Amino acid sequence: MNFKDIDTAYLDESTQALVIIDQTKLPASLELMTLTDEHAIYDAIKRLCVRGAPAIGVSAAIGLYVCAYRFEEREKDAFLARLDSCAAYLDSSRPTAVNLHWALERMKVAAHACEGDRENIIARLHDEAIAIRNEDVAMCRAIGEHGLTLVKDGDGILTHCNAGRLATIRYGTALSPIHLGIERGMRFKVFSDETRPLLQGARLSAYELSQAGADVTVICDNMASQVMKNGWVQAIFVGADRIAANGDVCNKIGTSGVAILAKYYGVPFYALAPSSTIDLACKRGSDIPIEQRSPDEVTEMWYENRMAPEGVGVYNPAFDVTEASNVTAIVTERGVIYPPFEVNLKKLFG
Repeated sequence: MNFKDIDTAYLDESTQALVIIDQTKLPASLELMTLTDEHAIYDAIKRLCVRGAPAIGVSAAIGLYVCAYRFEEREKDAFLARLDSCAAYLDSSRPTAVNLHWALERMKVAAHACEGDRENIIARLHDEAIAIRNEDVAMCRAIGEHGLTLVKDGDGILTHCNAGRLATIRYGTALSPIHLGIERGMRFKVFSDETRPLLQGARLSAYELSQAGADVTVICDNMASQVMKNGWVQAIFVGADRIAANGDVCNKIGTSGVAILAKYYGVPFYALAPSSTIDLACKRGSDIPIEQRSPDEVTEMWYENRMAPEGVGVYNPAFDVTEASNVTAIVTERGVIYPPFEVNLKKLFG
């Protein structure tokens, strides 16, 4: 099984199942999960077997379809009520990533607008899920094209967490310019923050970039300042789980610190994300709910023995908010957006 040949999430048409790469097993082993019921899909999203806002959205869309395919309700109203209940359940698995809610709402709208019986609705859900998947691939490639205009051959690029192909279906968002550049013979020196406590940068970004042939170096999160000070970084590329109307960027915990350092050292800081990540109904980053995760991820997850004393408190937010004033530009499939974000985001997406 070759990583380069596998989409992060896809619909197995022969079994009508959602298939995902189990990212909790990387980089030690490349394993696939086959999911057919809402509880297994919820659990896979919650446990970060699939993660990254775009990949979560696509997985939820395909997941809702494969669940609906198996619903026992025959009468239309009962079927739609069951669908809405399933969508609400899946939506509750991760509260921060807007793509999850966006994809499920889009699937619900398609189902409720469909005329005909249960079978017609199921067929419509299938087509909508595939459309969401195909749009994600096209959007990520377009983001990569626009992102490539911001760097040149030989540049050093620092990234945080994983916003690569493992966070989408193909290419990625923050890592899409790097993947496209490598395809075209460009060479970048990539510094991948390990991204504590879940180590997405060390486990996932470093894995997929090395598989693509990139020159990638893993650094501890607290080393980002030093590599910027050394002059080794010409751009910061990060993803986003939600972007507020004022340009505040919500992304993996630690991103805001990288942005502050980048501003101090004069390194441009770019957030790369599909338009579905932009939430114009959210006025500012402080309005975004921040998921709090298990203390075990900090104290026990990667250690043979517990690394902190029993009984101590643990603060483990999954995300933080980078203020718009620390963001050089936002890159979407529609182009590069510069400040003032409150004006330009509304102009482009309002």
